[in-house]
Amino acid sequence: MPGWESYLEANQARFTDELLDFLRIPSISAIPAHAPDVQRAAEWVAARVTAAGLEHARILPTGGHPVVYADWLHAPGKPTVLIYGHFDVQPVDPVSLWTHPPFEPHIEDGRVYARGASDDKGNMLVPILAIEAMLKTSGALPVNVKVFFEGQEEIGSPQIGSFLPHHKELFACDMVLSADGGQYSETEPEILVALRGGCGVQIDVRAAKMDLHSGLYGGVVMNPIHALVMILNSMRSPDGVITVEGFYDDVRPLTPLDRERIAAVPYDVEAIKAELQIPATFSEAGYTPREASWARPTLEVNGIWGGFQDEGIKTVLPAEAHAKITCRLVADQDPERIVRALQAHVERNTPPGVTVTVTPLAFRAYPYMVPADEPGNAAVREVLLELYEKEPYHVRSGGSIPVCTLFQRELGAYTASFGFGLSDERQHSPDEFFRLASFRKGQTAYCKLLERLGR
Repeated sequence: MPGWESYLEANQARFTDELLDFLRIPSISAIPAHAPDVQRAAEWVAARVTAAGLEHARILPTGGHPVVYADWLHAPGKPTVLIYGHFDVQPVDPVSLWTHPPFEPHIEDGRVYARGASDDKGNMLVPILAIEAMLKTSGALPVNVKVFFEGQEEIGSPQIGSFLPHHKELFACDMVLSADGGQYSETEPEILVALRGGCGVQIDVRAAKMDLHSGLYGGVVMNPIHALVMILNSMRSPDGVITVEGFYDDVRPLTPLDRERIAAVPYDVEAIKAELQIPATFSEAGYTPREASWARPTLEVNGIWGGFQDEGIKTVLPAEAHAKITCRLVADQDPERIVRALQAHVERNTPPGVTVTVTPLAFRAYPYMVPADEPGNAAVREVLLELYEKEPYHVRSGGSIPVCTLFQRELGAYTASFGFGLSDERQHSPDEFFRLASFRKGQTAYCKLLERLGR
């Protein structure tokens, strides 16, 4: 048994107590009143990485919630690995649905319940403990290590895009390991190879200067709700194909290997229909539901409003109507270009009699894809295969993690996801939890991965 493994085993009780201390900090980045708590969490992290043996720990201002940096750079000729995670958490409402108070951690049946337990404090603490075990037992790490732990991931990392270009040298690395991730199940590993990006617009349609009597003006003045429906209907065909000109121009097509790997991941359509209580799934023509949710772009109407909304009837021809649209994007789509395509499409498809404004929304994220031969994921695969004794699934995410694209663009480094949360751990929901078995497994996994990267 390696020395670090014995160290980990001997210190699990202390590590669990430290996790509980970390989880007691209500570091909710979305609520301004909790900004001091996010700062307190940053101070906790800076002290903890120092205690683990990392050097030069500092809390860096971003114009918003801070970033914690530390390093250990005494492995000449070895790669430099940047470890990423976040110490901010989601809001806890509705509190009434929590079995125990969200910031009073509770352990039951091998699970620790608290906000942030899985996403991402439990996962983020794991590599810190692995680093401590290696430094305390051998006095060295097999690679150079830097950490980038942020306090604003749960609000979309709004300041990181402007912060990172000014700190390229500080965070320069050969690859990134993200502790903000998970595995497919307790017995099945996964490798994350792609994330979708996104963008959005609001469409505002106006006809007359005020609401009108529909008996006097119906048939004379264009109804802006009808006009909006016509515009929205022009954006997608009945078989799910997006008809906005230029929308698919930059989409990277799925290869036969891509489709084979996606098909290998279990996907029970009937179970999903039953769980969601829907009569059928709906996907873009020519693609399976899994391919559509992981590897194809989307255009969705997220909200639509206008006219009379209350109970009963009001015979009114409304003055205006509105809709919000967001698109999920895949490699190599550019959100700025897609917004321009949406604006041009609306302009071409606006019926006479109304004025339309298309306003870009703040939602912007570039899609992210790891090359198939990226060496970081090759090392991750070897470690997961050893731990789980089965090949990891190659998975994609329909969601977005903007910082992965930022690391790629600003540092020239790809991110390998290496977390141990599971999808049933109620992240962002009441009674969030993290399995202590995963907490322990992750520590061994990080030691093995750092050793593998050092070779």
